[in-house]
Amino acid sequence: MTFRLDARGLACERDDRWLFRGLDLSVAPGEVLRVEGPNGSGKTTLLKILSGQLSDHRGELTWGGEPMRRVRAAFLTNLLYMGHAPGVKAALTPLENLAWYQALNGERGSDAERLAALDEIGLGGFEDIPTAQLSAGQQRRVALARLVLMPRPLWVLDEPFTAIDRQGVDALERRIQAHAHAGGGVILTTHHALSALDAQRSVVLGHGETVQAEPALGSLHAGR
Repeated sequence: MTFRLDARGLACERDDRWLFRGLDLSVAPGEVLRVEGPNGSGKTTLLKILSGQLSDHRGELTWGGEPMRRVRAAFLTNLLYMGHAPGVKAALTPLENLAWYQALNGERGSDAERLAALDEIGLGGFEDIPTAQLSAGQQRRVALARLVLMPRPLWVLDEPFTAIDRQGVDALERRIQAHAHAGGGVILTTHHALSALDAQRSVVLGHGETVQAEPALGSLHAGR
């Protein structure tokens, strides 16, 4: 995998308050970047900016050294974004949800591939049960099956460990690590300790006006 996402001088203001500004960061193959900070510090907003969902910000995003506005289509074909909510359709089964995800991305796939993804993520035998009848953790696993079914070089994950059990947490950590080892990149927010992951850096957001500090010990810190 060959890619690089860079952000230079990012700044975002909400309700007359700077969530962050002067923020520089980058993600290249093999790297895991963790976005940290208290509630309301702008973690989800930053992930949405980095994934191209929000344009109401200052600063520049580049993909492979090219301005994002010029290569947006190519960027999106290399991106897998998962929001804080599972993003599954309650009336659909896990199998149907995965088919729906693929259709949204112009992919057809097969039931065999989707069944294999569900089995790998720990949902074998639940593929035909309406998702509304599944637990919160199982619904999260339906969304996480996309990591198996629809591989992309860059993962942007907002609280991916929410609602899953210890076994699921361990499995997801291993999957993130394997993705990085294979040359993928990951940007994520989580309150979960990620001591098992190497090649890990962090950017820390704080309340109010924030500034960019120099990286130290593998971390980037924004805010005071």
